[in-house]
Amino acid sequence: MLEEVLRQVQNGGLSVEDAAKQLATFENLGFAKVDHHRKKRQGFPEIIYGEGKSAEQIIGIAKALQTQNHEVLITRVSREKADQIRIECSDYQYDPVAKLLFWKHADNQESKLNGFVAVVAAGTSDLGVAEEAAVTAEVLGSRVRRFYDVGVAGIHRLLHHAEEIQQAAVSVVVAGMEGALPSVVGGLVAHPVIAVPTSVGYGASFNGLSALLTMLNSCASGISVVNIDNGFGGGYNAALIHQLINKGAAGL
Repeated sequence: MLEEVLRQVQNGGLSVEDAAKQLATFENLGFAKVDHHRKKRQGFPEIIYGEGKSAEQIIGIAKALQTQNHEVLITRVSREKADQIRIECSDYQYDPVAKLLFWKHADNQESKLNGFVAVVAAGTSDLGVAEEAAVTAEVLGSRVRRFYDVGVAGIHRLLHHAEEIQQAAVSVVVAGMEGALPSVVGGLVAHPVIAVPTSVGYGASFNGLSALLTMLNSCASGISVVNIDNGFGGGYNAALIHQLINKGAAGL
């Protein structure tokens, strides 16, 4: 990028002032410092955490990110706030189940990566967290296949999809209650499993703490665990692993 910007300045196609803006590591909006170099350092652009921010603040950050990236992702956004944001950002899409608001450039709609990410959810009550993971991975460039309502209470439902799940590059496994599903999946596959505990369950589940501890104490190897209800974290890590696998296959 540096050489290209300098070349444009040399050729007169870009002013020094505009070049300085493009090369700046962050943009100070007053209420936020937008990290424009996040993608260079980490592979993906800065993600906007929508909870606690006003619609106006999100619009400002999103528009700044959109100038230098091919995708923008905003998490934890209510329907009401999404409607306010989309007045200014009409080309953004909103997923009410995942509570994600996102934009992808027209040239960046289809995944260019080989393979897919499996998102496996124990029950219908876990779908909000599972969809947060699935849509996050899709926005960040992965193809996703969903395997929902396959919890251990009817394990034959999971086994029906076992061969397909085994073909995934990485699995994100979402479960509440006792949180046993990631251990079962971990014992069936030869790829990384990212376990996501949910706050679904009766009193002794302690709002997801029981599932979290089960996943942390899994006897299956190859399982990593993110925080309770953190579908975004599961999807982000899965997309990162998927991207690295493709880079490795390409010898990059």
